[in-house]
Amino acid sequence: MTISKSNISAWVVFESRPTKQQRTSHMSSKQQRVGMIGVGLMGHGIASSLQRNDWPLSFLEHPGNQPVEDLIAKGATAYPTGAALASHSDIIILCVTGTPQVEEVLFSDGGVLEGLRSGTVVIDCSTAIPSSTLRIAEAVEAAGGRFLDAPMTRTPKEAAEGRLNLIVGGDRELFEAQLPLLQSYAENITHAGPVGSGHKLKLLHNFVSVGFSTVLAEAAACAEQGSIEAEVLIDVLAHGGGAGTVLERLRPYILSRDDSGFRFSIANAHKDMGYYLAMANDTGAAKGAAAGIYQVLDDAESSGHAHSTMPELVSILTDQTRK
Repeated sequence: MTISKSNISAWVVFESRPTKQQRTSHMSSKQQRVGMIGVGLMGHGIASSLQRNDWPLSFLEHPGNQPVEDLIAKGATAYPTGAALASHSDIIILCVTGTPQVEEVLFSDGGVLEGLRSGTVVIDCSTAIPSSTLRIAEAVEAAGGRFLDAPMTRTPKEAAEGRLNLIVGGDRELFEAQLPLLQSYAENITHAGPVGSGHKLKLLHNFVSVGFSTVLAEAAACAEQGSIEAEVLIDVLAHGGGAGTVLERLRPYILSRDDSGFRFSIANAHKDMGYYLAMANDTGAAKGAAAGIYQVLDDAESSGHAHSTMPELVSILTDQTRK
C-alpha cells in the first residue's frame, strides 16, 4: 500500500490502529537525532527538508557533499567519521551512490557499525543490490540496530521540496514508527514488504524507467537519421503507445536539446542496470532486454559519456551511427 501525505489520516484509521508504544514514539519522535551520510544532490534536499520539519540534524563530512553552510547555519553538526556520527544519532539516513559506498560507510575502520548505539535505526535511501542489503541488515541488527531499505524516486527538486517517493522494505511496525520522519521528506511512501523489498522494487522501477528512456533515445536517434522531424515523432508517440512520463522527460531534449528536466547521468543509469542484472541473476529471472539496455549504456559510458545525462543519449547514439 502507498501512503501519501493526503491520505495518511484515513490510513491510520483503516489500515491499522497504532499501539500505545507507537503513539508515544510518534509524539516524541522529533527529539530523536538524525544523522545524514551523503549530502549530495538528493541528500542535501532530504537534509533541508528534515530541518524544515524541526528534526535535529548531523551529517558526515565528505568531499562529495554539496555546500553545507546553510545546514550548519540552521543548527546541523558535522562529524568526521561514521562512527562519531553514529554515536550521536538515534536514526541514520544513508544517501550514497550504491552498494560499494553503503558497505564502505558501514563496515570500514571508523565506520557506522563501530559507533552504532543500541536501538539506532539505519535507513538506506541508496539504490543497492538486494542480496547485499540482506547482509547489511543482518550486520546492523547484530550490532544492536534496526534497518529499513527506503530507496527513492524523483529528482533533487522534489527532495528539496519534501516530495520524494519512497519504497520501503523492512518490519512493518518499524516502518510505521518511522513514518513521521519519512513524511518529512517524502510525499508518497510505499511499504514494499520485508527487508530488501524496497531495493528490489527500486531496481524494477529503474529498469522500466531507464529501459524506456534508452528505447526512446534510440528511436529518436533513428528518426533523426531517417529525416523524420522531431515534432512529428513526438506528436505520433504522444497520441499512441509512446505516451507517458518518459516521453515528457525526453521531449525537451528531442525538440530543442534541453536536458534540464531529467538530470540523471548515464553512469548512474548504467550502474542501476548492472544492479538489476545482478538481482536477475540471483533470482534466475529472464534478463534479455535488460542485457541489451545495459550494453547500450556500457558503450556510451565507455566512449567517454559517463557524466552525460540520459536525454543526451539521443545525440550520443546519433553520433555513433554517423561514424
